[in-house]
Amino acid sequence: MTGAVVSRRAAVAAGLALALPARASAARKLTVAAFPRIDEIVKSAAAGPWARRHPDVQVEVVSRSYKDHHTAMTTALSTAAGLPDVMALESRFLGSFALGAGLENLSREPYGADRFADRFVPFSWKQSQNPKGQAVALPTDIGPGTLLYRADLLAKAGLTEADLTPSWEAYVEAGVRIKKATGAYLLGSAQSLADIIVRGVKPGEGQYYGPDHQPLVTSERFVRAFELAKRVRAYGLDARVQPWSNEWAEGFKRGHVATDLRGCWMVGQMANWIAPNTKGLWRAAQLPGGTYAAFGGTFYALPRRAAPENKTLAWEFLQQITLDPALQLAAFKLEDAFPALQGTYEDPFFEQPLPFLGGQRARMLWRDAARRIVVPPVHKQNTFADEVVNTELDNVIARGKPIPQALADAQRLLEKRARR
Repeated sequence: MTGAVVSRRAAVAAGLALALPARASAARKLTVAAFPRIDEIVKSAAAGPWARRHPDVQVEVVSRSYKDHHTAMTTALSTAAGLPDVMALESRFLGSFALGAGLENLSREPYGADRFADRFVPFSWKQSQNPKGQAVALPTDIGPGTLLYRADLLAKAGLTEADLTPSWEAYVEAGVRIKKATGAYLLGSAQSLADIIVRGVKPGEGQYYGPDHQPLVTSERFVRAFELAKRVRAYGLDARVQPWSNEWAEGFKRGHVATDLRGCWMVGQMANWIAPNTKGLWRAAQLPGGTYAAFGGTFYALPRRAAPENKTLAWEFLQQITLDPALQLAAFKLEDAFPALQGTYEDPFFEQPLPFLGGQRARMLWRDAARRIVVPPVHKQNTFADEVVNTELDNVIARGKPIPQALADAQRLLEKRARR
């Protein structure tokens, strides 16, 4: 780790100490469960200031693939078998875990995590809370949504960024011109467009359900999402490929796809393995129509039924890895993990040009987006709602089902499920 990380050791120890029984400090091993990329961040943090403060404590990182990790954590929380002391959770899974009783309530004493709320971007702190407003995790990285576009393909079509971003309708119309001039698709899948429009919620509004548990899927937001996705498919503007498939990646490598709608972490993915040969051709912009949305993010939580003798160490480690600006910046530089910690945002690293984006200083763009994102409250039926809405969207764009009927059918299913 850098000297800056080491120099913060005393401050971290003084500011983040927890008044739990001293006997817990005698623990010799701390187990942290994580998934790829996050596991490397944990290992790096454990080898730095943590090792200097606790040379007698081994941090064991249990790493599984993304899917297997969350499946294992679901099982461990329900059975209390094989629980780690600290677990990393991706935001879409944290929402469902927060609805149960498997995670420690970090808002209560002796944790008192609410005192850290202002240190994180507001939306990430909101994501860390259960429906009662209790923090069940601390955020570490976030994924501000961004529009990535091929500057060379836009130029061939006589377009600029300003033609893509005024509204979602303008974005689709620009796609028509791009396809005509270059033969490139606007995006990989029409589903991606609908998904991000659906994410554009207003303050206090749920993604699928209102405060009264009434489904919202017949609202203007869903109608617009379905209509634009249908238009994209009808105009032949999407490549009809599944994200993360080989065909999807090939579209980027070969210049067959002109834009992508995803979290800012996608730039690192593109540069490192998806399409490194396209370095310098891409640019980033805010999402069209003044939309601000989150694409993923990582949190650290403490399983409630984990070994009680390790609680002090686990809480101390969780605080250090999420609240130390030097560690957060190190993770950002190491793994493109965009920090949730606002104390990092004035670091000069945010102003550095990104070679993959032709020297664009895009991190400042994403920093602004992070401060504007609104996240919907978690509802216990969100996962089911996601499946229902995606099924009906597929019925519309692939099978010609009328949009009013598709959304009405989804509404009925969600109403029935909400009453359970």
